[in-house]
Amino acid sequence: MADVGMEKKVEDLTLNNSKSAGKKSKGKGDSAGSSLKELNPWPQYIHDRIALFDELHAAYKDKVASYSRSPIKVTLPDGKVVEGTSWETTPYEVARGISQGLADNTVVAKVNGVLWDLDRPLEADTELKLLKFDDEEGEYVFRHSTAHMLGEAMERCYGGCLCYGPPVEGGFYYDMFYDKGSVSQTDYPALENVMKSIAKEKQEFIRLEMTKAELLKMFEYNEFKKRIINERIDTPTTTVYRCGPLIDLCRGPHVRHTGKVKAFAVTKNSATYWEGNSEAESLQRIYGISFPDAKQMKEWKYLQEEAAKRDHRKIGREQELFFFHELSPGSCFFLPRGAHIYNKLTEFIKKEYRKRGFQEVLTPNIYNTKLWETSGHWQHYAENMFSFDCEKQKYALKPMNCPGHCLMFANRVRSWRELPLRLADFGVLHRNELSGTLHGLTRVRRFQQDDAHIFCMPEQIESEMQGCFDFMEFVYGIFGFTFKLKLSTRPEKYLGDIEDWNKAEESLSNSLNASGHPWELNPGDGAFYGPKIDITIHDALKRAHQCATIQLDFQLPSRFNLQYSSDEVAVTKRPVMIHRAVLGSVERMIAILTENCAGKWPFWLSPRQAIVIPIAAPLNDYAEEVKDKLHDAGYMADVDLDAGNTLNKKVRNAQIAQYNFILVVGENERQAGTVNVRTRDNKVHGERSIDDVLTRFKHLAETHEKDAEEKF
Repeated sequence: MADVGMEKKVEDLTLNNSKSAGKKSKGKGDSAGSSLKELNPWPQYIHDRIALFDELHAAYKDKVASYSRSPIKVTLPDGKVVEGTSWETTPYEVARGISQGLADNTVVAKVNGVLWDLDRPLEADTELKLLKFDDEEGEYVFRHSTAHMLGEAMERCYGGCLCYGPPVEGGFYYDMFYDKGSVSQTDYPALENVMKSIAKEKQEFIRLEMTKAELLKMFEYNEFKKRIINERIDTPTTTVYRCGPLIDLCRGPHVRHTGKVKAFAVTKNSATYWEGNSEAESLQRIYGISFPDAKQMKEWKYLQEEAAKRDHRKIGREQELFFFHELSPGSCFFLPRGAHIYNKLTEFIKKEYRKRGFQEVLTPNIYNTKLWETSGHWQHYAENMFSFDCEKQKYALKPMNCPGHCLMFANRVRSWRELPLRLADFGVLHRNELSGTLHGLTRVRRFQQDDAHIFCMPEQIESEMQGCFDFMEFVYGIFGFTFKLKLSTRPEKYLGDIEDWNKAEESLSNSLNASGHPWELNPGDGAFYGPKIDITIHDALKRAHQCATIQLDFQLPSRFNLQYSSDEVAVTKRPVMIHRAVLGSVERMIAILTENCAGKWPFWLSPRQAIVIPIAAPLNDYAEEVKDKLHDAGYMADVDLDAGNTLNKKVRNAQIAQYNFILVVGENERQAGTVNVRTRDNKVHGERSIDDVLTRFKHLAETHEKDAEEKF
């Protein structure tokens, strides 16, 4: 089952570190290979399930056959209208009528804005879109279908009880309750072989609506499916999908048949908890990836190899930037060179704050939980907060800055002349992430954000939003990131009045339109206190990361009764609050930058900007003198005085260590007060005075030059 609302909650909740595909585990027994084979016979529940499905599906086909047929019009995106017949014409037939190539490459249809199986008959006049794999929703459906193929293989090999099996960013997974052992990496080939046979059989995906009673009968063998049916399905009927012997709860839609999946791989496995609850049953989770052709799989494998080389945890260790310790899980220890990167990033943002009218503030780390009750976070977020009792009162470490900034705004009477008021805060935040979700710098418990809140008048919203977009474009331009924008609207659980939400969503929509950037709607994914604009960046390996966010909030100003005196006599008004961050978590951004540049840091951020190398021991003093001048000017400079290495070896070591500039000094340089400049990429710039070097370094750092070594 892929989509009954729990995917986002459980997709990252693993108990142990994932095991990457292709790497051999040193676990006990692995060397002997896997003994996993397809079960013979299959579990009895598979046969019972198929018998019930066949009976109900035959009745459904008879019912559809009795429906009256009528002419319908199918309108394509270009405005062309195709004639069809209700309950007979399918999206696949429409696509084939245009071209067989289009029909073969289409993954799924969109009918009147709703995703629709290609072989499912159209029921009335329709606006039809045909989606391929390169469309985000097409990829989602493709991976969802492959997850069902994996689920079928898991049932046929393990005989366990399937739970959730959604597509996720970068692939898909299936969870399974299996009390006869655990999944091993050596099981992957057996699972993949069964999946190959499933693909070869071109099993059709067949949709069927069933009542709750019928579902409970079909899944009577599976305690987890029964929980979903009883606790999460609140409609008279819901759908199942069948491919081959697998039948599972699922909204769909799917690809036409399993033969559409040309390339796939099992990538990793882990243990997890049922619905992320550490008090519930432990499950086995198996991840996979799939593509419509082998070339895409080959490219993906190359990118995976590159990602492994660029892993920020590996580079952080090798370059002595940071580390983690079991005595403070999820909290990073930044070593001096890592702290340099951290500080340079925050200094960069602070400098921009000053230019853009933000005022930096400092706020407490600990608050009485009454604050969080007022803000609404306690009701919605308490389980993710570190709390404790003190003098018969309950306190909590802050997981975000916004309530504290509301207290700052309310500290005295505010005038309309002060607005917009832009408060920025790099305060330390703590969030009680489950231990299984912690992952290097990308998911931590202790972090800082370039967090700021703008209090403004309603008529200032759009200009402030444009300022936010401009700030974001500037920062991401420095890093060389491209980005996509999405407007995330009101979720199922929300605070406040719908009218305020509608007003906020309209304001954000207008701001996005005015920005000139393309954007998409992301319904139901807003924060509980307001809609937001999610910004997804793409790195050198084409991976997506969500860092920046811009959120419009009418709720917190109301909950804290924030007011300002307007330009009307004796009239107070309520401000609007904009939450915004560009880097997001500084820790997460460092992870992204580390992997994006593969540890080859741009000069302005680099923890190893220059190293001085004397050609002989008598020149050590001069080398130290040069290093000190660079250090005093604020640069991360070192000197290599190791007498055990040749000059060539020292230069090579400096290049491997990713020093941006290597300054070699000999007797001529000492006499002239110069250095001989070369780069980590072995470009030789020749002899330069120390003052010239410092002048060039200053320019390169202040302009955040990406190719500083070339443009020196």
